[in-house]
Amino acid sequence: MSDSLTVLIVEDDPHVLLGCQQALALEDIPSIGVSSAEEALNQIDADFAGIVVSDIRLPGIDGLELHKRLKQRDPRLPVVLITGHGDIGMAVGAMRDGAYDFMEKPFSPERLVDVARRALEQRSLAREVSALRRQLAGRQALEQRIIGRSPAMQQLRELIANVADTNANVLIEGETGTGKELIARSLHDFSKRQHKQFVALNCGGLPESLFESEIFGHEAHAFTGAGKRRIGKIEHANGGSLFLDEIESMPINLQIKLLRVLQEHSLERLGSNQSVAVDCRVIAATKADLAELGKRSEFRSDLYYRLNVVTLELPPLRERREDIALLFEHFLQLAALRFDRAVPELDRKTLAALMAHDWPGNVRELRNVAERFALGLPVFKKSGLTDGAGPGFNEAVEAFERNLLADALERHDGNLSQAAQALGLAKTTLFDKVKKYGL
Repeated sequence: MSDSLTVLIVEDDPHVLLGCQQALALEDIPSIGVSSAEEALNQIDADFAGIVVSDIRLPGIDGLELHKRLKQRDPRLPVVLITGHGDIGMAVGAMRDGAYDFMEKPFSPERLVDVARRALEQRSLAREVSALRRQLAGRQALEQRIIGRSPAMQQLRELIANVADTNANVLIEGETGTGKELIARSLHDFSKRQHKQFVALNCGGLPESLFESEIFGHEAHAFTGAGKRRIGKIEHANGGSLFLDEIESMPINLQIKLLRVLQEHSLERLGSNQSVAVDCRVIAATKADLAELGKRSEFRSDLYYRLNVVTLELPPLRERREDIALLFEHFLQLAALRFDRAVPELDRKTLAALMAHDWPGNVRELRNVAERFALGLPVFKKSGLTDGAGPGFNEAVEAFERNLLADALERHDGNLSQAAQALGLAKTTLFDKVKKYGL
């Protein structure tokens, strides 16, 4: 059902149902009418944003049982009960059990509109509060999952928290190893689709001959060797999120089919003429410039514009050096736990080498180096940490200083006096540096 504010009316008398819907329509209040509790339960899903107005006496499941079941699904859902003269006692009891209000037959259109408006306002406010709480919890959890104090990472977490709970398609841009799948999983895990499937497909890892079947599915005997029906990745992700990595590798002819799915929210399996409705959020990732590929007719521009409703840019590690030490410590802790080793001490020489390296493999390479360090292996020579020009001296020193200050402030809960004392700095000096680095 739509996630807009709607009144769902449950009434088996068609004349009363029509009158209720007409009264609401005259006041521009959307409504949907059903004749049984069973139909109502089928209409309402986890995203239902409206309210329910139900007669108590219904064929099959009655209004009281419907109210009970709805409250089990969503305790904050306002339910208004319609009663006959002999049902008032039952309605009062239902209000003690959480019903929003009741109306005794016959009731005026004005009474229905007034109750519906008040219930919708309460519903809207409750959903706004709930969304704000989820967003706040998401921001706190994102800090633990997407690690980094650099302004670029802070901005990235903020953007993820703002768009995760929407249905907008997302395009993630970044070099190999910057953590594009981590971002995609975070978008899914902090969205209302989190309890459904997260389906990942690397478009660059499939031969073109298998691609169409893998993503769209096929019917039995659609081609030689297709012994039975196969559900494709898009259909498997129905209700959840579909992550398409290296989207630039998708064959042009299949880009057209994907665009049609995004536009029509349906697909046809290979070997079938029947449309299958699908509802999945598409998160695509690329290390290429899709706009430039579009100009060269190497990627469909219309698909690019459909995918990049929201664009998340992941900076390479060399552009956020202040995060290197923090990330390395995190990976070192994980590696020590995994290998059942004590956490080795990170000395100044090692840290200086980490800060000087250019990190062509980005976060993936850093994690590999941390694992080698946890095992006591000679990471410097074999990982190439001493190779390459790396950053300039001033750049490396500033990144190190910024990280040191941020760590001290975090350990002392942002208290400048305590952090300055721990660092051996004057409070005014620390204040100036906090301003300089935007901490």
